Amino acid sequence: MPKKLEQLHEGKAKRVYRTGDSGLYLVEFKDDATAFNGAKKGTILNKGVLNNRISAVFFRLLEARGIPTHFVALVSDREMLVKTLEIIMVEVVVRNIAAGSLAARLGLQEGTVLPCPVLEYYYKSDELGDPMINDYHIKALNLATPAQMNKINDLALKTNEILREYLRDKDIELVDFKLEFGLHKEEVLLGDEISPDTCRLWDKKTFKKLDKDRFRRDLDNVEGAYEEVFKRLTGNN
Repeated sequence: MPKKLEQLHEGKAKRVYRTGDSGLYLVEFKDDATAFNGAKKGTILNKGVLNNRISAVFFRLLEARGIPTHFVALVSDREMLVKTLEIIMVEVVVRNIAAGSLAARLGLQEGTVLPCPVLEYYYKSDELGDPMINDYHIKALNLATPAQMNKINDLALKTNEILREYLRDKDIELVDFKLEFGLHKEEVLLGDEISPDTCRLWDKKTFKKLDKDRFRRDLDNVEGAYEEVFKRLTGNN
């Protein structure tokens, strides 16, 4: 196992460390929680442990189904080993059901099932509040090439298909989710995490929220929602 070296970056939910292997980073998941571009802050007990392990479940599933990711291995309850990425500064949101900002922007009732998945792009910039952008902005800002965006779109939609099918078997509806991508030796890989922090997950029968919306909206039992997702994915308590 490569040796953990100095910290390279600390974000809202994770710390990234250099390792003794130039092609690998170590990512540590934190319990810190933020919402509304950092305007709301708090802590969700054991969130880092749960998000680390939930992300590993999803990355392993996607790798087995042909989606290339940065995931290499779980190192500890809070840490995973990943391939180094040159992050593409375009966040991709895939929406299956109207919720959150989409429902507000388009005047749709939350819970409206969309006739097809909707892809949205956001400029990855904390300073600017991650504004929504389109293909022309991406080209003008030179954030990614057309070939890279075609690959990203393809991977995002395939990821959506795989995760929706998998989660429905767990009685979870994948409402929407955020993906980040990067380049590893010129190959586009899925990076970051896939967890209740980055997905809207609803119980398929009761529509109970099982994600960070419980923190955003001051609902009760935030920790329990994350634990429930982990339990359904793994069968473990």
